[in-house]
Amino acid sequence: MTSPIRLNLIGDNKPAERLHDLVKAPENTAWAQEKKHSWDASEPATVYYTPEVMPDGEQTTAATVILRTKGCHWWWSSGCTFCGYFNDTRDDVESKDLHAQWEYSKRKLSNFEGMGMVKVYTSGSLLEDREIPVDFQETVLRECAEMGKHLIIESRTEQCTMEKLQWASNINPDFTVAIGLEAHDDEVLRFHINKGFSLKSWVRAVENIRKVGQRVKTYLMFKPPFMNEGDALEQCTKWIIAAAEASDEISVNPMNIQRGTIIDRLFRAREYRPPWLWSLVELIQRTHPIIHPKGGLAGAEDQICRLIIHPTAAGRVRGSHNCGKCDKHVGAAIERYSVSGDLREFDGLDCACRKVWLNEIHLDTSTPVILGVGIPRRGPILEHLRSP
Repeated sequence: MTSPIRLNLIGDNKPAERLHDLVKAPENTAWAQEKKHSWDASEPATVYYTPEVMPDGEQTTAATVILRTKGCHWWWSSGCTFCGYFNDTRDDVESKDLHAQWEYSKRKLSNFEGMGMVKVYTSGSLLEDREIPVDFQETVLRECAEMGKHLIIESRTEQCTMEKLQWASNINPDFTVAIGLEAHDDEVLRFHINKGFSLKSWVRAVENIRKVGQRVKTYLMFKPPFMNEGDALEQCTKWIIAAAEASDEISVNPMNIQRGTIIDRLFRAREYRPPWLWSLVELIQRTHPIIHPKGGLAGAEDQICRLIIHPTAAGRVRGSHNCGKCDKHVGAAIERYSVSGDLREFDGLDCACRKVWLNEIHLDTSTPVILGVGIPRRGPILEHLRSP
């Protein structure tokens, strides 16, 4: 007769499981790995174009190239709670593959003809040597400079050293570095987002970018994990005010649910809901007087920095949404504001669900319910109140 298995508090001398492997288990499964490596390494994740505004305020068209890379080095060891960009990566991507993806992108968009701006995103940092081969970094920087396109790249703060920025600026004297700050609050960065750097690191990176004469774009997250709607509105307003003077542009990213992430688990457990589109409208209306003290439009002389909000998956259950009836109109108005900077984009917008949103904001900010009191926004309310 074998002895029964005993559980105890001091373990059984086996190596401990890393929390990283347990929490991020979905991406380590055989089916997930098989899907990741089914992507064609010679083609980017996606290529498209959108209306944009140049640094001098002139309206233009921007090409967006999202490359399929090895992913973010922070994700390799831990990762942010909301980021699912690892879904579009391949572990074996090499320099030749990235060059092939770049050539594919140029062919698809006719060598970026008629476009004044090119955004190159890598599901990580373009200037990170562990993620992106240096020769490919140089190719993107040099070719965008030769074509006369304003380049926007993304980077974590660790890569924004004087040495790296001076090297990049010698190749391309006109680019913007977009940093995912997410929150101007160290507590939120650590416990809500697991960002892996501090506000002090961001301030140092911004100073270095300014010293080499390049532009700063700051990403802020609206409604990070473990935060209710009312608090998200209050906090993000403060973050925009705090980051405005240090940034040329602030891009607010409303939370959208990406597969295989911590926020995905919360969402499926009905412990988190993406933000209301009405909250984004209110956020813009609260912060516009800070961005434009004299009431100007995008690119006006009074502009402290540009405010951009492009809600990903707007109107869908996993993205920012309202009741379903008004989502298209409200989402389109927010997109238009990001280009025009004109509050009149919101004139005449209304819906019965706006009263529901106002009540949720009031309750979130006046009652001690940490994760909020929001109700589902789709389907008959009485059905949601029934016991399962």
